[in-house]
Amino acid sequence: MLGNFTYCNPTKLYFGKGAVGSMRDELNKYGDNVLLVYGGGSIKKNGIYDEVIGVLRDAGKNVTEIAGVMPNPTIEKLREGIAIARENKVDLILAVGGGSVIDYSKALSVSVNCDEDPWEKYYIHFEEPTCETLPVGAVLTMVGTGSEMNSGAVITNPEQKLKIGHVFKDEKIMPRFAILDPSYTLTLPRYQMVSGIYDIFNHICEQYFSGEDDNTSDYISEGLMRSVIHSSRIAVKDPQDYEARSNIMWTATWALNTLIAKGKSTDWMVHMLGQSAGACTNATHGMTLAAVSLPYYRHIMNDGLPKFARFASNVWDIPADGKSEKELAEAGLSAMEAWMKEIGVVMNLTDLGATEEMIPDMVKGTIILDGGYRKLDAAEIEEIFRESL
Repeated sequence: MLGNFTYCNPTKLYFGKGAVGSMRDELNKYGDNVLLVYGGGSIKKNGIYDEVIGVLRDAGKNVTEIAGVMPNPTIEKLREGIAIARENKVDLILAVGGGSVIDYSKALSVSVNCDEDPWEKYYIHFEEPTCETLPVGAVLTMVGTGSEMNSGAVITNPEQKLKIGHVFKDEKIMPRFAILDPSYTLTLPRYQMVSGIYDIFNHICEQYFSGEDDNTSDYISEGLMRSVIHSSRIAVKDPQDYEARSNIMWTATWALNTLIAKGKSTDWMVHMLGQSAGACTNATHGMTLAAVSLPYYRHIMNDGLPKFARFASNVWDIPADGKSEKELAEAGLSAMEAWMKEIGVVMNLTDLGATEEMIPDMVKGTIILDGGYRKLDAAEIEEIFRESL
C-alpha cells in the first residue's frame, strides 16, 4: 500500500436478532428528548415501530417524530425537520429505516444549530459544520447504502434538479450507534432488496477500480464482492433465508464504512452519474447505479485494464488461459452483466423514466471527480448517459 491515511470509525454496532434491546444502554448516554425519524410508515405495519418505541419509553425518553422521509430526501423535508428539532430541543436523533432516513438524519444533525442555509453551506459550497451538531443513532431496516457506519448524507433539490452527497470530514457525524437486526429486512419488497444488493456491490467497485499498487484494500474488496454475489443468489431465490440476508447486511456495512477506501484514490463517478439521473427521475438509488455502471466501466476499461482483468479472475473465477488482458477484462464485465440480469436489477435508465430530453439536465447535474482511471469531460458524460438509455 503506497498511500498514507488516518482511520477512525467510532460507530458502535449491535448485530443480530433482538439487537434493538441493546439500545437501552446507548440511550442512557444522551438527554431526554429523542427525535424519531422514519419513512413511509412500513415500520408501523411490520412491528419495528412498536419495538423501538417500547425501548424509548422504557428509557424514559420524550419522543418527537418526523415521518414521511422519502427515498430521495429533499431540502424542503430537511428544513421541515430543522424546525421540529429546534422546537423540541432535541438531544438525540434516532433514524429508523434505510439509507435515505439515516442520510436525512445526518443532514439534520449538522443543520439544526446552523445559522446558514444548509443547502448552500453543505451541498453547494461543501463546507464543514461550524456549529454544534446533534448525535445520531440508527436502527437499520434496509441495507445497501452503508449509511449506518459512515458520515455521508445525500440530499435532493428537486427545483434545481440536483442530488448531492456530502461526506463530512468529522467522524462525530457518523451514527454513534447502529442496530443491525437482519430479521428487520425480511419484509422488504424484492425490488428494494435487489436495489440494495447492487448498491452494495457498486460501492465496492468504486473503491476497487482505482490505484495500481498492491493494496490490501483490494483483497478485502474481492472477498466482499464474492460474498455479495454468493448471498444475493440465495436471497433472490429465498428472500427469507436469514443467513444470506445477514451476510448481505454485514457486507453492506463494510462496503462503505471507509475501511476499503484506505490507501485508495477511489472512483465515485458511477454515483455521480446515478445521483444526477435520480435527481431527474426520482428513481430508486441502487437502480440508477445499475443502469449507468456498465456503460461507465466499459468506457474506462482500457485505462485500467490490469485491474479489470484481475476483477475477472479474482471475483468471477474466469480463467485467463488463451485470453488477452483485454479479452479477460471484457469477460469480467460480461459476467457482472449476467449476474445483474440474474438478480433482476434495472439495466437502463429508460425503464426508470429517463428520456433523451433529460440528458442535458443529467449532464449538468453530474459532478466530475478524479481518482479513477480516467477523468471524464461533459461530452463523455453525455455519451455514457445515451448508452445508459
